[in-house]
Amino acid sequence: MHACTDDQVDKSAKNLPPLDISLAFPQATPASKFPPSSSDYYQFEDLLTSEERAIRLKVRECVEKEIAPIMSEYWEKAEFPFHVIPKLAALRIAGGMIKGYGCPGHSVIGAAINLAEIARVDASCSSVILVHSYLAMLMIAMCGSEAQKQKYLPPLADLSHISCWALTEPDYGSDASSLRTTATKVEGGWILEGQKRWIGNCTFAGLFVILARNTTTNQINGFVVQKDAPGLTATKIENKVALRIMQNGDILLKKVFVPDEDRLPGVNSFREASEALAVSRVMVAWQSIGISMGVYDMCHRYLMERKQFGAPLAASQIIQQRLVKMLGNVQAMTLVGWRICKLYEMGKMTSGQASLAKTWITSKARETVALGRESLGANGILTEFLVAKAFCDMEVLYTYEGTYDINTFVTGREITGFASFKSASSTQRSRL
Repeated sequence: MHACTDDQVDKSAKNLPPLDISLAFPQATPASKFPPSSSDYYQFEDLLTSEERAIRLKVRECVEKEIAPIMSEYWEKAEFPFHVIPKLAALRIAGGMIKGYGCPGHSVIGAAINLAEIARVDASCSSVILVHSYLAMLMIAMCGSEAQKQKYLPPLADLSHISCWALTEPDYGSDASSLRTTATKVEGGWILEGQKRWIGNCTFAGLFVILARNTTTNQINGFVVQKDAPGLTATKIENKVALRIMQNGDILLKKVFVPDEDRLPGVNSFREASEALAVSRVMVAWQSIGISMGVYDMCHRYLMERKQFGAPLAASQIIQQRLVKMLGNVQAMTLVGWRICKLYEMGKMTSGQASLAKTWITSKARETVALGRESLGANGILTEFLVAKAFCDMEVLYTYEGTYDINTFVTGREITGFASFKSASSTQRSRL
């Protein structure tokens, strides 16, 4: 008789087939077979047009079929499933509300719901579309010349190219308006120098929309930069515990030349970046609604299926209380999200209103996924049951496009007239 060596144990383990989660937990269906939607308790769908309902169903069917079966695998590997891009392209949702140039021209609520439906299954894939459509493409549509729109928007709309939007820097996250990346005018164009961090899609994007400080005017300008521009490098940020499928990266710009025709003429201050951020904050709110819908749907099915002490967990009073609180959160978030979209459509939405929607909805979504994780017990930490992955992913949504605190300050400034962003020392100096 002899003990196995570590090498023998390793070889033996490698030869074992992967565990079938349905065999390990026969009372619980994994999220690879996504649960039917059960979260529309107040029949929100009645508020939608027939066109909005149709595209919502189309998106839902696609992501449940194409993304749900693979999301745990790719989340664990921290890799993006590029083979699903043609499936997403076929939905014709990239570009969202942009009209013309090959873009779908959806209503604001239609665009928001499409993003939510992707987030319901996977937050990372929805974030790829968020950055691509509601930051990079939207800034080109809002601030680009007609020639730039004609050149860049069609291939972005059909996802033959993916884009990214680069604002955040290593030293400037919440204080983004103080960015240090520079744009220096030279003959025929501009030289960009600096660094960007946490830029979603940048490791595989073909097109970069980069914000930099004009060294002459000291104002923020926008530039479209090609992936293969000499001096531009993008490196993946490793070891994330959230949005692992989405690729975030660091961008290094070393004497990157950008021709004059690729400067966005409508970006002449941080105000234009703020306008794009206001729209993206609305979309992040809807991502959070989508995540919450998926968690509720998953928990509802799981708790109806799984039995303890001779009865389904759903028969427990405390479980019912949690489910009802989660469901109530989803209804309230959805109605706030719907209203902010309508305000935007009417041209009445303010940046403070967008920030309040983002900050309140993400906080309620965070509470909802926490209740879901707790309700699933030990299985709540397995990615196969969605909730653990959603729990981690939700932390990013709570933080990006302005942290909870920063967004409260934006709304606070609007309702009081006082800006609380400056440090105490800066405020003191401004009084002297």
